[in-house]
Amino acid sequence: MPLNISFPASAPAARPVVQQLIASRIREVANAGLGLEGVLPFWFGEPDEETPSFIRDAAKQALDAGDTFYTHNFGIAPLREAIAAYVSRLHRPVSVNRVAVTSSGVSALMLLSQVIISPGDRVVAVTPLWPNLQEIPKILGADVVTVPLRFGETWELDVQQLLDALTPGTKAVLLNSPNNPTGWVITRAQQEIILAHCRRHGIWILSDDVYERLVYEGEDCAPSFLDLAEPDDLLVSANSFSKSWLMTGWRLGWVVAPEAVMADLGKLIEYNTSCAPGFVQRAGIVAVERGDEVIRHTIARYRAARDFLHERLNSLPGVTAPRSKGAMYLFFRVDGAQDTLALCKRLVTEARLGLAPGSAFGPEGEGYVRWCFASSVARLEEGASRLEAFLRKG
Repeated sequence: MPLNISFPASAPAARPVVQQLIASRIREVANAGLGLEGVLPFWFGEPDEETPSFIRDAAKQALDAGDTFYTHNFGIAPLREAIAAYVSRLHRPVSVNRVAVTSSGVSALMLLSQVIISPGDRVVAVTPLWPNLQEIPKILGADVVTVPLRFGETWELDVQQLLDALTPGTKAVLLNSPNNPTGWVITRAQQEIILAHCRRHGIWILSDDVYERLVYEGEDCAPSFLDLAEPDDLLVSANSFSKSWLMTGWRLGWVVAPEAVMADLGKLIEYNTSCAPGFVQRAGIVAVERGDEVIRHTIARYRAARDFLHERLNSLPGVTAPRSKGAMYLFFRVDGAQDTLALCKRLVTEARLGLAPGSAFGPEGEGYVRWCFASSVARLEEGASRLEAFLRKG
Protein backbone atom coordinates (compact mmCIF):
# COMPACT_ATOMS: atom_id res chain seq x y z
CA MET A 1 0.00 0.00 0.00
CA PRO A 2 1.56 3.32 -0.99
CA LEU A 3 2.39 5.76 1.81
CA ASN A 4 0.45 9.00 1.92
CA ILE A 5 3.26 11.51 2.34
CA SER A 6 2.76 15.26 2.12
CA PHE A 7 5.55 17.74 1.48
CA PRO A 8 5.80 21.38 2.52
CA ALA A 9 4.48 23.84 -0.02
CA SER A 10 7.64 25.93 0.10
CA ALA A 11 11.34 25.47 0.75
CA PRO A 12 12.73 25.86 4.30
CA ALA A 13 13.33 29.50 5.19
CA ALA A 14 14.45 31.60 8.10
CA ARG A 15 12.07 33.99 9.82
CA PRO A 16 11.29 37.02 7.61
CA VAL A 17 12.94 39.38 10.11
CA VAL A 18 16.15 37.36 9.88
CA GLN A 19 16.03 37.28 6.10
CA GLN A 20 15.72 41.07 6.13
CA LEU A 21 18.84 41.57 8.25
CA ILE A 22 21.74 43.23 6.47
CA ALA A 23 24.75 40.94 6.36
CA SER A 24 27.98 42.53 7.57
CA ARG A 25 29.47 44.48 4.70
CA ILE A 26 32.75 44.63 6.59
CA ARG A 27 32.90 40.86 6.38
CA GLU A 28 31.89 41.01 2.74
CA VAL A 29 34.90 43.18 1.95
CA ALA A 30 37.20 41.02 4.06
CA ASN A 31 35.96 37.89 2.33
CA ALA A 32 36.80 39.51 -1.00
CA GLY A 33 40.37 39.87 0.22
CA LEU A 34 40.82 36.32 1.47
CA GLY A 35 43.51 34.54 -0.51
CA LEU A 36 44.91 37.73 -2.02
CA GLU A 37 48.60 38.28 -1.31
CA GLY A 38 49.90 41.43 0.30
CA VAL A 39 46.63 42.92 1.57
CA LEU A 40 47.01 45.43 4.39
CA PRO A 41 43.97 44.77 6.61
CA PHE A 42 42.54 47.78 8.43
CA TRP A 43 38.91 46.65 8.11
CA PHE A 44 38.32 45.07 11.53
CA GLY A 45 38.51 46.79 14.91
CA GLU A 46 41.56 44.85 15.94
CA PRO A 47 45.11 45.77 16.98
CA ASP A 48 48.20 44.47 15.26
CA GLU A 49 49.69 43.53 18.63
CA GLU A 50 49.00 40.21 20.33
CA THR A 51 47.63 39.82 23.85
CA PRO A 52 50.35 40.51 26.46
CA SER A 53 52.15 37.43 27.75
CA PHE A 54 51.09 37.78 31.39
CA ILE A 55 47.45 37.50 30.33
CA ARG A 56 48.13 34.52 28.07
CA ASP A 57 50.14 32.86 30.82
CA ALA A 58 47.18 33.06 33.22
CA ALA A 59 45.03 31.14 30.75
CA LYS A 60 47.77 28.55 30.17
CA GLN A 61 48.15 28.00 33.90
CA ALA A 62 44.40 27.59 34.29
CA LEU A 63 44.33 25.03 31.48
CA ASP A 64 47.25 23.14 32.99
CA ALA A 65 45.34 23.08 36.28
CA GLY A 66 42.37 21.46 34.52
CA ASP A 67 40.06 24.49 34.43
CA THR A 68 37.90 23.09 31.62
CA PHE A 69 34.54 22.75 33.33
CA TYR A 70 31.31 24.78 33.42
CA THR A 71 31.24 27.84 35.68
CA HIS A 72 28.47 29.92 37.23
CA ASN A 73 26.20 31.59 34.67
CA PHE A 74 27.32 35.01 35.91
CA GLY A 75 31.01 34.09 35.85
CA ILE A 76 33.48 32.99 38.49
CA ALA A 77 33.38 35.02 41.70
CA PRO A 78 36.97 36.33 41.53
CA LEU A 79 36.40 37.82 38.07
CA ARG A 80 33.05 39.38 38.98
CA GLU A 81 34.64 40.89 42.06
CA ALA A 82 37.58 42.18 40.03
CA ILE A 83 35.24 43.75 37.46
CA ALA A 84 33.09 45.35 40.17
CA ALA A 85 36.19 46.85 41.77
CA TYR A 86 37.47 48.07 38.40
CA VAL A 87 34.14 49.67 37.42
CA SER A 88 33.81 51.23 40.89
CA ARG A 89 37.28 52.73 40.57
CA LEU A 90 36.46 54.32 37.21
CA HIS A 91 32.87 55.33 37.99
CA ARG A 92 30.47 55.23 40.94
CA PRO A 93 30.51 52.20 43.27
CA VAL A 94 28.94 49.14 41.62
CA SER A 95 27.92 46.06 43.58
CA VAL A 96 29.16 42.68 42.39
CA ASN A 97 25.49 41.64 42.35
CA ARG A 98 25.03 43.92 39.32
CA VAL A 99 27.89 42.39 37.31
CA ALA A 100 27.74 39.40 34.97
CA VAL A 101 30.48 37.95 32.78
CA THR A 102 29.59 37.19 29.15
CA SER A 103 31.13 35.32 26.24
CA SER A 104 32.18 38.49 24.36
CA GLY A 105 31.02 42.07 24.26
CA VAL A 106 28.60 41.39 21.41
CA SER A 107 27.01 38.64 23.49
CA ALA A 108 26.64 41.21 26.27
CA LEU A 109 24.78 43.49 23.85
CA MET A 110 22.51 40.70 22.68
CA LEU A 111 21.72 39.57 26.23
CA LEU A 112 20.92 43.08 27.42
CA SER A 113 18.75 43.66 24.38
CA GLN A 114 16.88 40.42 25.07
CA VAL A 115 16.28 41.58 28.65
CA ILE A 116 14.64 44.87 27.72
CA ILE A 117 13.42 44.78 24.08
CA SER A 118 10.22 43.09 22.85
CA PRO A 119 8.76 42.70 19.35
CA GLY A 120 7.21 45.95 18.18
CA ASP A 121 9.18 48.15 20.58
CA ARG A 122 10.43 51.49 19.33
CA VAL A 123 14.21 51.75 19.73
CA VAL A 124 16.33 54.80 18.89
CA ALA A 125 19.97 54.42 17.81
CA VAL A 126 22.60 57.13 17.38
CA THR A 127 24.32 56.44 14.06
CA PRO A 128 26.59 55.71 12.25
CA LEU A 129 26.88 52.65 14.44
CA TRP A 130 28.55 49.27 14.48
CA PRO A 131 26.26 47.00 12.40
CA ASN A 132 25.98 44.28 15.05
CA LEU A 133 24.39 46.67 17.53
CA GLN A 134 22.05 48.13 14.91
CA GLU A 135 20.78 44.71 13.81
CA ILE A 136 20.31 43.11 17.25
CA PRO A 137 17.04 44.96 18.01
CA LYS A 138 15.76 44.03 14.56
CA ILE A 139 16.42 40.35 15.31
CA LEU A 140 14.16 40.81 18.33
CA GLY A 141 11.43 42.41 16.20
CA ALA A 142 11.93 46.01 17.29
CA ASP A 143 11.41 49.10 15.13
CA VAL A 144 14.73 50.98 14.99
CA VAL A 145 14.75 54.74 14.45
CA THR A 146 18.10 56.45 13.80
CA VAL A 147 19.50 59.83 14.79
CA PRO A 148 22.64 60.71 12.79
CA LEU A 149 25.78 62.32 14.16
CA ARG A 150 26.89 65.51 12.40
CA PHE A 151 29.96 65.54 10.16
CA GLY A 152 32.51 68.32 10.70
CA GLU A 153 36.01 68.81 12.12
CA THR A 154 34.88 66.14 14.57
CA TRP A 155 31.71 64.06 14.59
CA GLU A 156 29.15 65.57 16.98
CA LEU A 157 25.68 64.85 18.38
CA ASP A 158 22.75 67.24 18.16
CA VAL A 159 21.25 66.49 21.58
CA GLN A 160 17.96 68.22 20.83
CA GLN A 161 17.50 66.09 17.73
CA LEU A 162 18.00 62.99 19.87
CA LEU A 163 15.57 64.21 22.53
CA ASP A 164 12.97 64.91 19.85
CA ALA A 165 13.30 61.28 18.72
CA LEU A 166 13.00 59.93 22.29
CA THR A 167 9.25 60.32 22.38
CA PRO A 168 7.02 58.89 25.13
CA GLY A 169 6.57 55.20 24.53
CA THR A 170 10.09 54.70 23.20
CA LYS A 171 11.55 51.60 24.84
CA ALA A 172 15.29 52.19 24.60
CA VAL A 173 18.06 54.33 23.20
CA LEU A 174 21.28 52.73 21.93
CA LEU A 175 24.42 54.78 22.53
CA ASN A 176 28.00 53.80 21.72
CA SER A 177 30.60 56.24 22.98
CA PRO A 178 33.46 56.37 22.15
CA ASN A 179 31.81 55.53 18.90
CA ASN A 180 32.53 52.89 16.32
CA PRO A 181 33.01 54.03 13.53
CA THR A 182 33.31 57.82 13.99
CA GLY A 183 35.38 58.28 17.16
CA TRP A 184 32.66 60.57 18.58
CA VAL A 185 32.71 60.89 22.39
CA ILE A 186 29.64 62.01 24.31
CA THR A 187 30.11 64.81 26.86
CA ARG A 188 29.12 64.71 30.52
CA ALA A 189 26.64 67.56 29.96
CA GLN A 190 24.98 65.63 27.13
CA GLN A 191 24.70 62.54 29.31
CA GLU A 192 23.04 64.51 32.10
CA ILE A 193 20.43 65.85 29.68
CA ILE A 194 19.75 62.45 28.11
CA LEU A 195 19.57 60.64 31.45
CA ALA A 196 17.09 63.17 32.85
CA HIS A 197 14.93 62.86 29.72
CA CYS A 198 14.97 59.06 29.83
CA ARG A 199 14.10 59.03 33.53
CA ARG A 200 11.16 61.32 32.83
CA HIS A 201 9.77 59.08 30.08
CA GLY A 202 10.79 55.64 31.36
CA ILE A 203 13.24 54.94 28.50
CA TRP A 204 16.05 52.42 28.89
CA ILE A 205 19.59 53.46 28.03
CA LEU A 206 21.66 50.67 26.50
CA SER A 207 25.22 51.94 26.64
CA ASP A 208 27.95 50.21 24.64
CA ASP A 209 31.07 51.13 26.65
CA VAL A 210 33.57 48.85 24.94
CA TYR A 211 35.89 51.72 23.96
CA GLU A 212 35.61 53.75 27.17
CA ARG A 213 39.36 53.58 27.92
CA LEU A 214 40.39 54.60 24.39
CA VAL A 215 40.18 58.40 24.63
CA TYR A 216 42.82 60.86 23.50
CA GLU A 217 41.97 64.24 25.00
CA GLY A 218 43.59 63.95 28.43
CA GLU A 219 41.14 61.76 30.37
CA ASP A 220 41.84 58.13 31.22
CA CYS A 221 38.21 57.13 30.66
CA ALA A 222 35.40 58.50 28.53
CA PRO A 223 32.33 60.02 30.25
CA SER A 224 29.98 57.22 31.24
CA PHE A 225 26.35 57.01 32.29
CA LEU A 226 27.69 54.83 35.12
CA ASP A 227 29.18 58.02 36.58
CA LEU A 228 25.70 59.51 36.93
CA ALA A 229 23.10 56.76 37.21
CA GLU A 230 21.54 55.37 40.36
CA PRO A 231 21.59 51.59 40.81
CA ASP A 232 17.90 51.28 39.90
CA ASP A 233 17.95 53.60 36.86
CA LEU A 234 16.90 52.12 33.52
CA LEU A 235 20.51 51.77 32.43
CA VAL A 236 22.43 48.74 31.19
CA SER A 237 26.09 48.85 30.21
CA ALA A 238 28.00 46.40 27.99
CA ASN A 239 31.77 46.13 28.01
CA SER A 240 34.52 43.90 26.70
CA PHE A 241 38.09 42.83 27.28
CA SER A 242 38.79 43.02 23.54
CA LYS A 243 39.89 46.61 23.05
CA SER A 244 41.43 47.79 26.33
CA TRP A 245 43.60 44.72 26.89
CA LEU A 246 44.23 43.56 23.30
CA MET A 247 42.04 40.47 23.73
CA THR A 248 39.82 40.46 20.64
CA GLY A 249 40.01 36.71 20.05
CA TRP A 250 39.32 35.73 23.65
CA ARG A 251 35.60 36.57 23.42
CA LEU A 252 35.13 37.82 26.97
CA GLY A 253 32.89 40.66 28.13
CA TRP A 254 30.69 41.83 30.97
CA VAL A 255 27.51 43.70 31.76
CA VAL A 256 26.40 46.05 34.51
CA ALA A 257 22.63 46.09 35.04
CA PRO A 258 20.07 46.91 37.74
CA GLU A 259 19.96 44.18 40.35
CA ALA A 260 16.23 43.73 39.70
CA VAL A 261 16.88 42.24 36.24
CA MET A 262 19.87 40.06 37.10
CA ALA A 263 17.90 36.88 37.78
CA ASP A 264 16.24 37.13 34.38
CA LEU A 265 19.60 37.95 32.78
CA GLY A 266 20.94 34.76 34.30
CA LYS A 267 18.25 32.75 32.54
CA LEU A 268 19.22 34.28 29.21
CA ILE A 269 22.91 33.57 29.76
CA GLU A 270 22.02 29.94 30.47
CA TYR A 271 19.96 29.66 27.30
CA ASN A 272 22.55 31.43 25.13
CA THR A 273 26.03 30.26 26.16
CA SER A 274 25.57 28.94 29.75
CA CYS A 275 28.87 30.51 30.81
CA ALA A 276 32.18 31.88 29.62
CA PRO A 277 35.12 29.41 29.66
CA GLY A 278 36.80 29.27 33.05
CA PHE A 279 40.37 29.48 31.77
CA VAL A 280 39.46 32.57 29.71
CA GLN A 281 37.96 34.16 32.81
CA ARG A 282 41.23 33.55 34.67
CA ALA A 283 42.99 35.57 31.99
CA GLY A 284 40.36 38.28 32.49
CA ILE A 285 41.20 38.58 36.17
CA VAL A 286 44.86 39.42 35.56
CA ALA A 287 43.91 41.78 32.73
CA VAL A 288 41.64 43.81 35.01
CA GLU A 289 43.93 43.72 38.02
CA ARG A 290 47.32 44.15 36.32
CA GLY A 291 46.51 45.64 32.93
CA ASP A 292 46.74 49.40 33.50
CA GLU A 293 50.17 49.55 31.87
CA VAL A 294 48.76 47.78 28.82
CA ILE A 295 46.09 50.48 28.54
CA ARG A 296 48.63 53.31 28.93
CA HIS A 297 50.84 51.76 26.26
CA THR A 298 47.88 51.28 23.92
CA ILE A 299 46.56 54.83 24.32
CA ALA A 300 49.98 56.37 23.66
CA ARG A 301 50.45 54.19 20.59
CA TYR A 302 46.98 54.82 19.21
CA ARG A 303 47.18 58.57 19.82
CA ALA A 304 50.35 58.77 17.72
CA ALA A 305 48.72 56.59 15.06
CA ARG A 306 45.58 58.73 15.03
CA ASP A 307 47.51 61.98 14.74
CA PHE A 308 49.62 60.64 11.88
CA LEU A 309 46.73 59.14 9.92
CA HIS A 310 44.48 62.16 10.45
CA GLU A 311 47.06 64.48 8.90
CA ARG A 312 48.00 62.03 6.16
CA LEU A 313 44.45 61.36 5.02
CA ASN A 314 43.58 65.04 4.89
CA SER A 315 46.53 65.55 2.53
CA LEU A 316 44.97 63.19 -0.03
CA PRO A 317 42.86 64.43 -2.95
CA GLY A 318 39.12 64.30 -2.26
CA VAL A 319 39.48 63.07 1.33
CA THR A 320 38.11 64.86 4.41
CA ALA A 321 38.85 63.12 7.72
CA PRO A 322 37.34 64.45 10.97
CA ARG A 323 39.51 64.13 14.05
CA SER A 324 38.67 61.12 16.19
CA LYS A 325 38.27 61.80 19.92
CA GLY A 326 38.16 58.14 20.93
CA ALA A 327 37.94 54.50 19.89
CA MET A 328 40.37 53.31 17.18
CA TYR A 329 38.96 54.60 13.90
CA LEU A 330 38.90 57.47 11.45
CA PHE A 331 35.62 57.73 9.55
CA PHE A 332 36.39 59.89 6.55
CA ARG A 333 34.57 61.20 3.50
CA VAL A 334 35.72 60.35 -0.01
CA ASP A 335 34.41 62.82 -2.59
CA GLY A 336 32.19 61.17 -5.19
CA ALA A 337 31.93 57.87 -3.32
CA GLN A 338 28.29 56.83 -3.75
CA ASP A 339 28.81 53.09 -3.24
CA THR A 340 31.47 52.54 -0.60
CA LEU A 341 30.99 48.77 -0.65
CA ALA A 342 32.06 48.70 -4.28
CA LEU A 343 34.83 51.20 -3.55
CA CYS A 344 36.27 49.09 -0.73
CA LYS A 345 36.12 45.93 -2.83
CA ARG A 346 38.10 47.75 -5.53
CA LEU A 347 40.61 48.92 -2.93
CA VAL A 348 41.15 45.31 -1.87
CA THR A 349 41.63 43.89 -5.34
CA GLU A 350 43.41 46.82 -7.01
CA ALA A 351 45.38 48.43 -4.15
CA ARG A 352 45.60 45.52 -1.69
CA LEU A 353 44.16 47.85 0.98
CA GLY A 354 41.48 46.61 3.37
CA LEU A 355 39.10 49.27 4.70
CA ALA A 356 35.49 49.11 5.91
CA PRO A 357 32.70 50.63 3.80
CA GLY A 358 30.66 53.36 5.46
CA SER A 359 27.44 51.75 4.28
CA ALA A 360 28.14 48.93 6.77
CA PHE A 361 27.23 51.35 9.55
CA GLY A 362 23.81 52.31 8.26
CA PRO A 363 22.51 54.59 5.47
CA GLU A 364 24.03 57.61 7.24
CA GLY A 365 27.47 56.09 6.70
CA GLU A 366 27.29 55.95 2.91
CA GLY A 367 29.95 58.12 1.31
CA TYR A 368 32.40 57.49 4.15
CA VAL A 369 35.07 54.87 4.83
CA ARG A 370 36.34 53.54 8.16
CA TRP A 371 40.03 52.98 8.82
CA CYS A 372 41.15 51.20 12.01
CA PHE A 373 44.35 52.92 13.11
CA ALA A 374 45.32 50.35 15.79
CA SER A 375 48.56 49.74 13.96
CA SER A 376 52.13 50.90 13.57
CA VAL A 377 52.78 54.22 11.84
CA ALA A 378 54.86 52.41 9.24
CA ARG A 379 51.93 50.19 8.23
CA LEU A 380 49.59 53.17 8.21
CA GLU A 381 51.95 55.07 5.92
CA GLU A 382 52.11 52.15 3.52
CA GLY A 383 48.32 51.95 3.53
CA ALA A 384 47.95 55.70 2.98
CA SER A 385 50.39 55.55 0.07
CA ARG A 386 48.32 52.81 -1.53
CA LEU A 387 45.14 54.84 -1.07
CA GLU A 388 46.79 57.93 -2.52
CA ALA A 389 47.96 56.03 -5.60
CA PHE A 390 44.48 54.56 -6.06
CA LEU A 391 42.75 57.94 -5.78
CA ARG A 392 45.18 59.67 -8.12
CA LYS A 393 44.70 56.92 -10.69
CA GLY A 394 40.95 57.52 -10.51
